[in-house]
Amino acid sequence: MSFLELLQTVPAAFVVACLILGLMVGSFLNVVIHRLPKMMDRGWHQQCSELRGEEPVATPAYNLVVPRSACPQCNHTLSAWENIPVISYLLLRGKCKGCGAPISPRYPIIEAISGILCAYAAWHFGFGLIAASAMLLIWALLALTAIDFDTQLLPDDITLPLLWLGLLLNLFGIFTNLPNAMLGAVVGYLSLWSVYWLFKLTTGKEGMGYGDFKLLAALGAWLGWQMLPLIILLSSLVGAMVGITLIIALKHGRNIPIPFGPYLAGGGLIALFWGPTLTQSYLQFLAMT
Repeated sequence: MSFLELLQTVPAAFVVACLILGLMVGSFLNVVIHRLPKMMDRGWHQQCSELRGEEPVATPAYNLVVPRSACPQCNHTLSAWENIPVISYLLLRGKCKGCGAPISPRYPIIEAISGILCAYAAWHFGFGLIAASAMLLIWALLALTAIDFDTQLLPDDITLPLLWLGLLLNLFGIFTNLPNAMLGAVVGYLSLWSVYWLFKLTTGKEGMGYGDFKLLAALGAWLGWQMLPLIILLSSLVGAMVGITLIIALKHGRNIPIPFGPYLAGGGLIALFWGPTLTQSYLQFLAMT
């Protein structure tokens, strides 16, 4: 029996394989989360220099591959065994081998969440293209969530390819049909765009960024327009609860912006796994009342 046949015929093997894959990709997501905003910042500075007619300053290569991962405190380059997802953090006891500086627990947390969600996607959808597509969506939403928490940015480098990939996959009816996906992308973007302008015209302030529009458009392209009310409802409720908690309990200033992307991502993940069930249950509840 080949490895592929094993994954097809033994569900537990497929779940374990996706767990390991999720852990490994989660390690790479930590690189994306840390480096992509810095790459964007470097790109913006270079564009500004070009517009001013200045000669761009030569800088060392910096991307998702180069340079190798290293400790930000002592520049100790991480070896292969120090890059094992979750396990390396535990073996190192959360400290750099070179200087003993603490390592952020977010690294193993991202890896663990990626592994667990991918394993659940494998169990929930079974072997096939749907599970593989779900894992791609999970990875993108994880990266966007962490980047938005750090920088309040949702990079076009992730949201726009995610939107086009959702339309491409639904060309083959992976999660919904293409008309529903196209309408989901349009309605997803315009719904938050309308809220943005209504809020701005009413208060003179910007309530959210354009990245939120693109993220909801991407989720609509993946899951169809039918899931948008559920995603918006869930993200708004959780966002409001978190915002109120921060203001009351932690004395978080009302004028300090709170990223909305993570709540959209959370709503999208719930809709991915349980959207049809929740929507059907809600419709049945309405019919009974």
